Amino acid sequence: MAIIDLLSASPAFLVTICVVLGLLVGSFLNVVVYRLPIMLQRDWKQQCCEYLEIENCVPDSNESSAKFATFNLRKPDSHCPNCNHKIKPWENIPVLSYLFLGGKCSNCKMSISLRYPSVELINGLLSGLVAYTFGASLLTLALLILAWSLVALTLIDFDHQLLPDDITIPLLWLGLLVNAVDLGFDVSLQDAVIGAIAGYLVLWSFYWLFKLATGKEGMGYGDFKLLAALGAWMGWQSLLPIIILSSLVGAILGLLMIVAMGRDKSVPMPFGPFLAGAGFIMLIWGPQVSTFYLNTVAG
Repeated sequence: MAIIDLLSASPAFLVTICVVLGLLVGSFLNVVVYRLPIMLQRDWKQQCCEYLEIENCVPDSNESSAKFATFNLRKPDSHCPNCNHKIKPWENIPVLSYLFLGGKCSNCKMSISLRYPSVELINGLLSGLVAYTFGASLLTLALLILAWSLVALTLIDFDHQLLPDDITIPLLWLGLLVNAVDLGFDVSLQDAVIGAIAGYLVLWSFYWLFKLATGKEGMGYGDFKLLAALGAWMGWQSLLPIIILSSLVGAILGLLMIVAMGRDKSVPMPFGPFLAGAGFIMLIWGPQVSTFYLNTVAG
């Protein structure tokens, strides 16, 4: 508690610490976003091969990861996908190493995607915003985990149209636990439980109504679980604003991509990133959004 008291005495120091922590975690999130889908695909393929009694299954078709028999969040060590150069500690400092290396591998000079430092920077800024909003408390630590999880889910769903149970389910249980022990989030356990149930059932109902009407699947089961997790954290009262925000932003961006970028409108667009974004907005500005909705839309 002495550490919390120290951080409470200096909000600027708290925000700085959380920004730095967010940068470091952002570097790890880059690993999670790239490796977790491959790990899941390997596992699914192995299960299928065992069920069908197929021998000598190729682990995966990814040229970079297929070279490694063991592929998880720890192994192999971080390396260049082009030349397998092992990343040195000083080459793995968030954002700074990218600038120092000029955005290129120190060995083969292959360009490093700008996405890596961008994820680190965005995660750092979001972490600082959470700390600035909620101050020095155990609640802030829990909400940082929520924010980091939303960043990872956004990127994985954007890349693979996949919201892994490995993240959404623990996130749901953690939200219920946070509200059960009452860390000061002002969400009762009853509201959290109803939020989790309603969050899942609302999108599940939309899914089946859309499928019965069109014969197509409008979203995936991962979306149901993500909204259930957000309901577990923020209560059932947050669900309607989250759904409205995510649907509105998704519709606008989808239309812009079709008109301005020529995106094929038959290609499905992941809904998870919009849910995650709306969830974070409600986390930080929930009361203001609710007030705006009640004053301008509902009344």
